[in-house]
Amino acid sequence: MSLTKGSGPFGATPAGAFNFDPHPPEHVLYVERSPRRVRVTLADEVVADSTDVRLLHPPGRTPTYLFPRAHVRTDLFEPSDRHRFDPGMGEGTYWTVRVGERRAVDAAYSFPAPPVPSAQIGGLIAFDWDSMDGVFEEDEEVFVHPRDPYTRIDVLRSSRHVRVRVGDVVVADSTRPRMLCESGLPVRYYLPRQDVHHELLEPSYTTTRCPYKGIAHYWSLRVDDRIERDIVWTYPEPFHDADAVRGLLCFVDERVALEVTHDAQHPGPARAETWTPSRRGDAAAGTAAWPASEQGSHRPAKEPVTVVGDGDWTHPRAALLGGGQDGACP
Repeated sequence: MSLTKGSGPFGATPAGAFNFDPHPPEHVLYVERSPRRVRVTLADEVVADSTDVRLLHPPGRTPTYLFPRAHVRTDLFEPSDRHRFDPGMGEGTYWTVRVGERRAVDAAYSFPAPPVPSAQIGGLIAFDWDSMDGVFEEDEEVFVHPRDPYTRIDVLRSSRHVRVRVGDVVVADSTRPRMLCESGLPVRYYLPRQDVHHELLEPSYTTTRCPYKGIAHYWSLRVDDRIERDIVWTYPEPFHDADAVRGLLCFVDERVALEVTHDAQHPGPARAETWTPSRRGDAAAGTAAWPASEQGSHRPAKEPVTVVGDGDWTHPRAALLGGGQDGACP
């Protein structure tokens, strides 16, 4: 994510600048060997198992694993009529994966004859993660996409003053946020529940899944007769990289007016930064609309989730540990 996506050096909106003009091709690809053993399963059958996978960083997208053909159960493949052309990788060929009565349609694909600069991916096989039952790095299941070795998450305690407004209504006001800094993505401010007007919140059945932070559960916000759906999220049981934001609330910045200020401890005026939905969207490479493709899946409520962190509270969603297709992480 930090190489070819978002504000990475080869992303659509680089955060910095080189001291030379790298003249990147229209479709930048970066491929490297991974030291991890990676397995893919369907219907309790191991479809691929390799300690020699490549990690492909495509332009503007999350990374994916490429498997040597010899490490894939191609005897489970059925030919597909689907083909896809990619300027950087050539003509893509697809297969349906069949295990007994289970069929994962167009779930495996390969680029058998890529352009010369991309020859190293020729014949390697990738999988559509949403179509398969599980993907494991060593003995740990991973979700959505591979964990990018160039992505880092830092959570910092802060005394900045964060105020969130929806229209003319202040819905959150905090001087004790935690800043989550993730490579290639905008800074997110996570707030204690006590600093949010939680009486305005209504639980949602939406979840999204992140390979670095875990499963996010969402809330909608009702102001008068207006409802903003899935505008707040929380991680009840985050992975270790994001444990410092356990149970805290974060707003979809692109859909609110977010004001962040701090008092300078050195000569000079206090600094104020204000993001409106349109301005924040510009800074986040056009993400203000929160496209439907990044919405989570909807599932029925189960047992309440108890969130231990900044005070105990509950969200009527069960922790989901597998299955289904969830949206991109916030």
